[in-house]
Amino acid sequence: MNDATGFRAGTRGGGNAAAGTGWREGRLTEQNARVLVRLSAALAGGDDGELRAALRTASATVPVTAVEEALLQSYLFLGFPAALSGLATWREVSGNPPEQDGFADGPTEWATRGEDVCRIVYGRAYEKLRGNVRRVHPALDRWMIVEGYGKVLARPGLDLGTRETCIVAILAATAREPQLHSHLRGALHAGAPPARVQYALEQGLRCTRDAGWAARVGALWERVRDRVDRTPRGEGQV
Repeated sequence: MNDATGFRAGTRGGGNAAAGTGWREGRLTEQNARVLVRLSAALAGGDDGELRAALRTASATVPVTAVEEALLQSYLFLGFPAALSGLATWREVSGNPPEQDGFADGPTEWATRGEDVCRIVYGRAYEKLRGNVRRVHPALDRWMIVEGYGKVLARPGLDLGTRETCIVAILAATAREPQLHSHLRGALHAGAPPARVQYALEQGLRCTRDAGWAARVGALWERVRDRVDRTPRGEGQV
């Protein structure tokens, strides 16, 4: 069954590895984007049954490249052990063998793309973010841009709006409030529909039993929506 990307579910596709703006490409249908949001929340929640169910759904409906990009990017927020485990379970559930990674450029290109993507996610707060992270440690600022935004989040195969809503689900599940605040705004800046961002929060909160955290998330989301609604059109947006 073909989706809006033009790729058949269970097959490779979704981006040109040579494209400098691959993170703008590989847009999914809303249904398939939500499948990846649910998958990201399940991975963060650590329940093997939930993860396997989400992976089976993804295998049946979502292009393979998009699924693997969602799993790969999780290492930035959940660590290598979770990403490795998630991808190993994906191989078992889907039966899809790994392919050679064609995204073969290097740190110079990562830095350039990383700055571009980070500016979209943070909008007017970009320079403030860079200054704040440099004050914590200059190496973290460099790694954030080159490793996080350039090498990982700027990869082709999955559009930035879908990436950001998957990240929102992970951060809601793991109760990382400052980062959740940033990526709620980033998801909207990257063009994700507010209803999908709301869905990502709901999926992430399903992994927690903390009513206080859920209440704080609801209040935070209301503030973010209100602030982004008042941002001049086009600022910080793809």
